[in-house]
Amino acid sequence: MMRLSSAGPIYVANLIMNAPFTTRGTERKPSLKEWLDLLNNGGLPVPAIGLPLDREGIEPTVFSRVAGVSQGSQWQAQITDRPDGEYLTIPGVGEEFSYILSTIHKITLGRGQVQSAPMLLRYPNTAYFAHANYGIEYSLTLPLYNNTEETKTVNLSFASPLKDSEPNDKLLFLPMRDCAARTLRERVFFRGTVRVRTEDGDRSYLHLVQRRGQDGVALATVKIPPSQSKRVYIEFIYPPDCTPPQVITVKTVDRS
Repeated sequence: MMRLSSAGPIYVANLIMNAPFTTRGTERKPSLKEWLDLLNNGGLPVPAIGLPLDREGIEPTVFSRVAGVSQGSQWQAQITDRPDGEYLTIPGVGEEFSYILSTIHKITLGRGQVQSAPMLLRYPNTAYFAHANYGIEYSLTLPLYNNTEETKTVNLSFASPLKDSEPNDKLLFLPMRDCAARTLRERVFFRGTVRVRTEDGDRSYLHLVQRRGQDGVALATVKIPPSQSKRVYIEFIYPPDCTPPQVITVKTVDRS
């Protein structure tokens, strides 16, 4: 992935060629001149077979390749549960709630929210939406508030639940032993770096690898005194070649 800033046009090309041969019949590296000649005179890849059918009202839904320019570059949010938008009240001991980070058509975890940006420009026969918002920078603030008279310990975790569209109040996961034993042939749903910061100054960069239906371990553990609030910041850039959905979960684990 690259982040670029320029006052003028930027041109990016992805090239591939068969290695040329030396006079002795061995392969050699292509020269810059040969790459430029391929760029100027070579052909483009053959378009994807079939048409994208990921628009509303089109059946069946087919999720095509994403190739083009999507709308927006950042998702900044402060997650709260109060009208004044100031705090996010933590759940009771042993309870948890989750916020969805990425969904696509027909797979909204029962909430009906399609969190995929529209494509402003796209290659022919590719997707109309940026499924999973590839390359989008997420910057989330959770102002956790303890509304009890006891100190509480709260865990924040990142997970990749099973795809589900039925309206319910549960997330579905595969048993951890099944995820741990999964072979390399099974698809990884998320692979990337997540940064977690707390109000106390703790900071960590975590490289997460999660397979389909894998629940997450705690990214951060925060102790919150009675009637006080502590902010937790979660930041990441949604990596290429990952698959929705993902969620952030807040869980109160004990009383002290």
